[in-house]
Amino acid sequence: MACYFIAGTDTDVGKTTIAAGLLHAARRAGMSTLAGKPVASGCEMSAHGLRNADALALMAESSIQLPYAQINPLAFAPAIAPHLAAREVGVELSVPGLLTPMQALLAQGADFTLVEGAGGWRVPLSSTAYLSDLAVALGLPVILVVGVRLGCINHAVLSAEAIARDGLRLAGWVANVIDEHTSRLEENLATLQACLPAPCLGRVPRLPLANAAAVAAHLHLDRLGG
Repeated sequence: MACYFIAGTDTDVGKTTIAAGLLHAARRAGMSTLAGKPVASGCEMSAHGLRNADALALMAESSIQLPYAQINPLAFAPAIAPHLAAREVGVELSVPGLLTPMQALLAQGADFTLVEGAGGWRVPLSSTAYLSDLAVALGLPVILVVGVRLGCINHAVLSAEAIARDGLRLAGWVANVIDEHTSRLEENLATLQACLPAPCLGRVPRLPLANAAAVAAHLHLDRLGG
C-alpha cells in the first residue's frame, strides 16, 4: 500500500486537480485507489446534503467506492477557512475527530490512497491545532503541490521546512503552473528543483481541459520510489 497526505503551498494551487491526476495515473497503472477529504468548506447543498466539489472529484477517481460521509466527514457551506466555517455552525474541529474516519479510510487497504488537506500546511482546526497535526497523527509522507506563480519559491521552501520540522517525509512535489506568464518561469522551476529535498513528480502546464486524465499525462508516480 502507498498512502500519502496531499498538501498545497497555499489555497487555490490545484491540490485536488493534482490529486485526481495522481489517482488516475495509479488506476492506469493497475492499482486500486481511494482518497479522502477530511474537512471541506465551500460546499453546495444537494438532495443528499452538503457536497464538496473537491471530494466528489476524488471519489470519481477512486476505484473503491465508499459513502460520501466516509470520504468527507465534515462539510461546511461557507467558502472560508474550515475552523471559521465550523464555528459558525457550532462544530468544534479536532484532530481526534478527523483521525478516526481517515484511519478507517486507510484501513480499506487500497494500493494507492490519498488524504487531501485544505489550503496550505498550517490551516487551523482550532486555537490549539492545525490540519497538519492530522497528517502527523496519521504518519503519512507528504506530496506537496506547488502553485507556480510569483512567490512560489518562498511558499514551497517554507512548507517543506515545516513538513520536515513536523517529522514527516516530503515524498515528492508537483509543479502546477498556475501562471504560465510567470517571469523567468524556467529559472523558477530550476530553483524549486534545487531547493526542495524531494523528487519532482511532474510539471503540469495550464491545460485547456484540466481533467484527471490530462493531468495524469504529466505525472510520474515511479518517482515516488518506495
